[in-house]
Amino acid sequence: MRFLRIALAVASLVATTAFASPADPKDGAEYVTLASPQPTKTVGKKVEVIEFFMYHCPACNALEPHLAEWVKKQGDNIVFRRVHFPVTGPSDPEAHLHLTLEAMGKAEEMHPKVLRAFHIERLRLNKDDAILEWIPKQGIDKAKFMEYWNSFGVLTKLKSASQVMSNYKIDGAPTLVIDGRFLTSPSSIGGANPGLVQATVYPAVQQTLDALVARVQKEKGAAAPAKTTAKPAGK
Repeated sequence: MRFLRIALAVASLVATTAFASPADPKDGAEYVTLASPQPTKTVGKKVEVIEFFMYHCPACNALEPHLAEWVKKQGDNIVFRRVHFPVTGPSDPEAHLHLTLEAMGKAEEMHPKVLRAFHIERLRLNKDDAILEWIPKQGIDKAKFMEYWNSFGVLTKLKSASQVMSNYKIDGAPTLVIDGRFLTSPSSIGGANPGLVQATVYPAVQQTLDALVARVQKEKGAAAPAKTTAKPAGK
């Protein structure tokens, strides 16, 4: 009898794995749905995609070229932005760096440089002093950087970053959120598809994102009011 229960459990696991597919992602497998959807910053049929990340995170660094390729491919279909996980709390230096660069309009330009500093050059940009010493070496005016670093807007966002994580139920990085509703990550996709190896998990992430963006766009199209043409008076 015990053997039968084990056999049934194994069969159930195999069946679940068989139905998992990055090209046709399932809730509870490749992604999860937030119980409380978060507001998005989009108009029309564009879909918001957020990457919750950390500069020092090896998995975020490994995902980056694949994510950048996917974002470029999607083009005007999406609005893409990043939110840095405040690892050490409301004064986290890495999150502070990201928010400052974002306020200056330099976040995307500097993103690969910061990742390179952490993961290739092995610089520890996880303290304020180290960051402020590194910034001028990147051709950024330190005085201007300090204006944004100490600005009310940046400091307010930094203090509220932990609440943002809580609202989205983010507990690790990298995590991707589509349309303020669907959460996915390389680890969840890999876990739902045990046959994937490291070389194929990132294309699977792209497939999952493709499917979720297409789903949201389809929903947006279905929700759009039908256009009507007014008839001229007297006809």
